[in-house]
Amino acid sequence: MSGTATMAEGAAGGIGPGRLVLVVGPSGAGKDTLLRLAQATCVDDQDVVFPRRIVTRASSADEDNIAVSQDDFRRACEYGDFAVHWDAHGHSYALPIEINNDIRAGRTVVANVSRTVIGALRQAYANVVVVAITAPPDVLAQRIAARARHSDGNLAERLSRSVDDSSASADVTILNAGSADYHSAHLVRVIKNEGWHE
Repeated sequence: MSGTATMAEGAAGGIGPGRLVLVVGPSGAGKDTLLRLAQATCVDDQDVVFPRRIVTRASSADEDNIAVSQDDFRRACEYGDFAVHWDAHGHSYALPIEINNDIRAGRTVVANVSRTVIGALRQAYANVVVVAITAPPDVLAQRIAARARHSDGNLAERLSRSVDDSSASADVTILNAGSADYHSAHLVRVIKNEGWHE
């Protein structure tokens, strides 16, 4: 997986007191599914925020991102509109700068990010929890094939990309091979800081 991370200027310094819950894992692990279910569970909790990512790819049923062109993405970077941005799978991704206000207000922000940004985000925010979501290789292959999102590249290449960092940097790992409802409940416990420690 290729990826570069860039923090917004001035973002460093341990932004808090709220929590930043980072969801990482390989393509096909079911991150978006578990996030959608967790968001539905937390819909009435004003202290939990699920920001929409800005991505240079069209939105889809699998991912409700804010789609922008490469030129618009570049301009937004120049204007300081992003808390963090990175490149992966031939696309550019970002989280909006507004998450910093949420975290300063004591809210929990939950976001799907590349594992390449974990180190930078752990330095920039005071309270970071990393959740690695994974699945067996055959399950990953089936899920990626079912998406048929050709803009993300070759299936074999996606399956062979290294996942060396994801578990090592994670505070909790969810093996998403069974009931999505069950695994999303685990994710919600992490989000709400309710006895999730392994």
